[in-house]
Amino acid sequence: MLLTGPSIAPAHGAKAEKLVVILHGLGANGNDLLGIGHLWGRTMPGAAFLAYDAPDACEGMPTGRQWFDLYERDPARMIDLLRNVSRALFASLNAELARLGLEDDDLAITGFSQGAMLALFAGLRRPKAPAALVGFSGALLVPEALILDITVRPPVLLIHGEEDAVVPAKASRDAAETMRDCGVSVHSHIQPGLEHTIDQQGIDIAASFLQHSFAEADRKRAERLAKAV
Repeated sequence: MLLTGPSIAPAHGAKAEKLVVILHGLGANGNDLLGIGHLWGRTMPGAAFLAYDAPDACEGMPTGRQWFDLYERDPARMIDLLRNVSRALFASLNAELARLGLEDDDLAITGFSQGAMLALFAGLRRPKAPAALVGFSGALLVPEALILDITVRPPVLLIHGEEDAVVPAKASRDAAETMRDCGVSVHSHIQPGLEHTIDQQGIDIAASFLQHSFAEADRKRAERLAKAV
């Protein structure tokens, strides 16, 4: 199954040089966060932005979608759900990268809330590393499985509101600690006074992080190509 969702073409009007995928939260859909792509496109004019719709309907929300059942409490069942939706995400990312003529290190995976949970779970288990992962107001689910499953270690940015009553900021603090223990470079920003949302400061911090991560990925690729000559 391939995911679909709304997208934004590169602001410079030419072929996409990078791909930023945005994963929405529980009960929303791709259109909910697509506007962030317009803001990020101001400083990344060569990037295309794609906001997938989650594959499953969300009970009680006619237009809402969910990536997995967030209320599943059995860790074994939860990791099965995460692996299943990760496979759909991987297939969709692979198809889109191939369509655009891009590589994995031209890709960044971002998400909010449940979308951030999926971005962290899947992004650290890709066959090849993306350039970056960004999680807004998320968590690292089934953290004990990461040391067994981790395949890549892209740079990660976690942004969270200190006053988040839906997913407490402690979730990002714990996620950062676990990922660092697994050798991942993690940058964290806990925003005082912020609730369960994304504010302009977080958008700007993420934009700078994505720009830096893409530039670093380009530098490493140039080094590999130079060594191969």
